[in-house]
Amino acid sequence: MKAQRSVVLVKPDGLQRGLVGEIISRFEQKGLKLVAIKMMRLTDEILDEWYAHHKAKPFFPRLKSFMKVAPVVAMLWEGLDCVDCVRILTGITKARAAEAGSIRGDLAVSQQLNLIHASDTLEMAKKEEKLIFTKDEIFEYKKDIEVFVYSEEERE
Repeated sequence: MKAQRSVVLVKPDGLQRGLVGEIISRFEQKGLKLVAIKMMRLTDEILDEWYAHHKAKPFFPRLKSFMKVAPVVAMLWEGLDCVDCVRILTGITKARAAEAGSIRGDLAVSQQLNLIHASDTLEMAKKEEKLIFTKDEIFEYKKDIEVFVYSEEERE
């Protein structure tokens, strides 16, 4: 099985609203495998690199300030087509227009206070993984339930 990994951050609003468990449950129920998790405060250095594509935009200082108002819960999820799968579960950025059944569609109404960040491409997922997690924080393990999540052909 050629699994992908995707970074998910429960943003300060998700932490403050007590939705960490609910958010984790959504990914677990889908069948994805949690391979790393930690609570942390994001630094200016991480945020400048993380949001490099937004640096010139007028909202960047507010975005950075918001992401530092409280800790985040950083997670690394693994599975087949994980990046796309996580994006679908997350829902679109403008939460009030997000699909019912998605995390944002069910639990948020704001564009900025949208609870969660999810890697948008495989390349970005790899970059974000390196920014947030050390090799010692990522765990390789087999889940017995994988035989009931993926077909035999998908696991090969």
